[in-house]
Amino acid sequence: MPKYVILPPLDDLRREFARRMADTMPEFDVVAPETDDEVIEEIKDADGAYGWVPPEALKGAARLRLLQNPDAGPFHGYYYQELIDHPVTISNPRGIYFDHISHHIMMFMLALSRGLPEYVDAQSQSKWNPGAPQHKHVSLPGSTVLVNGVGGIGAETARLCSEFGARVIGIEPRSEINSPAELHDPSELDALLPRADFVVTTVPHTPETEFMWNADRFKLMKNTAYFINIGRGMTAKLDDLTDAIRSGEIAGAGLDVFEIEPLPSDHPLWSMDNVIITPHVATAHAENISERRFEILSENARRLLDGREFINIVDKERWY
Repeated sequence: MPKYVILPPLDDLRREFARRMADTMPEFDVVAPETDDEVIEEIKDADGAYGWVPPEALKGAARLRLLQNPDAGPFHGYYYQELIDHPVTISNPRGIYFDHISHHIMMFMLALSRGLPEYVDAQSQSKWNPGAPQHKHVSLPGSTVLVNGVGGIGAETARLCSEFGARVIGIEPRSEINSPAELHDPSELDALLPRADFVVTTVPHTPETEFMWNADRFKLMKNTAYFINIGRGMTAKLDDLTDAIRSGEIAGAGLDVFEIEPLPSDHPLWSMDNVIITPHVATAHAENISERRFEILSENARRLLDGREFINIVDKERWY
């Protein structure tokens, strides 16, 4: 009988996934080890697994054909050389966040473009201040939005921006992506940045994207442009971003992710009236995310049984 392992840490969600798999896919021997020693033993004859396999356990995982990554942008260290070299196929849940995160992006864009943070500040002081915004409004119709990473989230963001009448430039290495964005290779990013009124970055943290947003790149942006990071905090150098906003090199930012999390309470970004901060919560209250995640898990488990190609396959060398 094929074996599927739900790997620790076993929170309520993973325990529920193990129960559902056992109930709906009796073809599998579904196990959920609690400890590292149990993982090392159970992974030896496993055909599929959900979670992260530590290096010491991977050494004995001779039969492992599928590893389901719970996150589209996993923690730093999820991918290591032995895992990259192993014949196991890795799949991730990309696509399950497309609507929730794109709506969060649009919230940032609309609020920043209309001066909402400064009106909210006036409201907190009970001030009737029609002239509160100190930054020029940006009209979405006719604006140019640069989306860095046109996967599921980026493609949906491009669609929404297009509906508002914006022109969308997409930075994406995969030319087969279906999107209303005008697609360009990542090598063209620096040349395109000066054209953007909004720069939206959705890319995961990889060796290629780490600190790709730095002082040099912020200098290329318009001083009226807004920067929105909804992907991973380690893609943007926090000090460089802070300096760019403080100096007026860019107009402001909408940020859900940060190089340092939680963002320290004394960090200057908190007090900037042209910055909106949310604490890494773009999908935190989305009730259907766990169900979407299980659907991908179960679909790939069925494909493992049938010998069909998996969905959402990861390029292990690139981490996504």
